[in-house]
Amino acid sequence: MNEPVMAVGRCRPPMLRRAALLASALSLLLGSAGLSAPVMAVAASTSDVIYAVESAKASKTLMLDVVHAGQRLVAVGDRGHIVYSDDQGRSWIQAKVPTRQLLTAVFFVDEQHGWAVGHDAQILASDDGGRTWTKQFEDLNREAPLLDVWFKDASNGFAVGAYGVLLQTTDGGKHWEDASDRLDNEDQFHLNAIAAVKDAGLFIVGEAGSMFRSADWGQTWEKVEGPYEGSLFGVIGTAEPSTLLAYGLRGNLYRSTDFGGTWEPVELKATRGTLEFGLSGATLLPDGSIVIVGNGGSVIRSTDDGVTFSVFNRPDRISVSAVTAAGNGNLILAGQGGVRATTPTGAELSK
Repeated sequence: MNEPVMAVGRCRPPMLRRAALLASALSLLLGSAGLSAPVMAVAASTSDVIYAVESAKASKTLMLDVVHAGQRLVAVGDRGHIVYSDDQGRSWIQAKVPTRQLLTAVFFVDEQHGWAVGHDAQILASDDGGRTWTKQFEDLNREAPLLDVWFKDASNGFAVGAYGVLLQTTDGGKHWEDASDRLDNEDQFHLNAIAAVKDAGLFIVGEAGSMFRSADWGQTWEKVEGPYEGSLFGVIGTAEPSTLLAYGLRGNLYRSTDFGGTWEPVELKATRGTLEFGLSGATLLPDGSIVIVGNGGSVIRSTDDGVTFSVFNRPDRISVSAVTAAGNGNLILAGQGGVRATTPTGAELSK
């Protein structure tokens, strides 16, 4: 997620989700951990639980992801901080969270049920819209983070992460199975993101341009020959069937209309020339527009299904890891300095 960028080279950094915010740092965090056999959910005793420290400034610390739980906004980040907002991002409340590890991604399948993942291969779950969380799983021996999570419904979901890990649950996270061997990923490239593609299936992107797709929603996977050999930090399906965008280092952005069979580069022109900041997170807005964010305060937007993009770089040049709609036409950005509401272009709101 992360110069401070998110991931660079072989690793996706520990400080900002899906992008390139602290690039070289991940290599220091990822130890030499192997994959374990099928894994089960781990329930820690209440007396052993260490909760995230309560802080009035939790929403101003490093945040790596932000999503909707119905009308509510939920963001996750450093030190186990999870915050939520019921007023379109004007104010934030800290949730009760049983970890102090960096959380890298969050996903809600409806207004109540959500999952967050992070370091120590931790998976947290909430059934009250992000107000409180329980720890479903962790693997301290893995010494590597999970980097993204996706659920089809309240029962079926996947988590991906460093060293090619792919975990699956079919019971809402009561049990997690290691499904990494379904991927043709013998080099164990880090898997940075997983997303659904309309009327097509699931798509995973990661280190060294690695790509995998599943037309049966995760039961079998096919390795895809991608257009780029550098790290890809994110992938997003558009409003059009079988159409998706993959993005990563140095402003590299590619578009496919056939579920990853073929790709075309998307040119990004900034005020001073071609955009070369790493791209880390994206969202599909209710009107079908796509917003992608990244390093250097980059906020790019497309209103034609990802064919072209307008480029805006925030004057503060702060690294942005994730983006979602505020619910009132504005955007919510997550990254260095926490979560903030902005105009539809990513600019500061007038006071």
